[in-house]
Amino acid sequence: MTFHYPNGRRYVACAAETAAQKQKEKKWSYGKRGMTLEEDINETNQYYLEQGLAVIHKKPTPVQIVDVNYPKRSAAVIKEAYFKQASTTDYNGVYKGKYIDFEAKETKLETSFPLKNFHEHQIVHMKQVIKHGAICFVLLRFSLTDEVYFLEAEHLLFFWQRMLDGGRKSITKKEIENLGCLIPLGFQPRIDYIKVINRLYHL
Repeated sequence: MTFHYPNGRRYVACAAETAAQKQKEKKWSYGKRGMTLEEDINETNQYYLEQGLAVIHKKPTPVQIVDVNYPKRSAAVIKEAYFKQASTTDYNGVYKGKYIDFEAKETKLETSFPLKNFHEHQIVHMKQVIKHGAICFVLLRFSLTDEVYFLEAEHLLFFWQRMLDGGRKSITKKEIENLGCLIPLGFQPRIDYIKVINRLYHL
């Protein structure tokens, strides 16, 4: 059976990982277990940039500084500041002429991913970028098993609406396995999400 998104694009399921791929993932997982998800993604994005593959960066969070102390003429210490506005998603950029926008989250739970990790303004932002034809997704990390999944934002929006309609307040790991793509952890790049984009969006 063939499934299509509301915008007409055909849903492409990720192929199941082979035993060899999972073994390779496990090997790298233990080799760099101290890395955070943000560090892994930043390292991956730097690799993409250096190889001329894509230009994707972590978005800076706008901050309003209200009090600064100058203990020295050459140094300044920020004493008080606040966020100007709620942030949207963590990363954006361009790949093969396509606008890329995604969020990265992790959980210590083993069997589900809490939707409380996301904020309503992030969901609204994702809806807006999808409307304009962007490639939008989330990277979900299960920290205890060091597994990272690529989940298209359309699926996240479905689960968010399910919660608003009175359903469960999390996405089960099984749902993520069925609808998302497990990204085998590597060395360079560490989290090769572009490989998944190529497969899902035929780039």
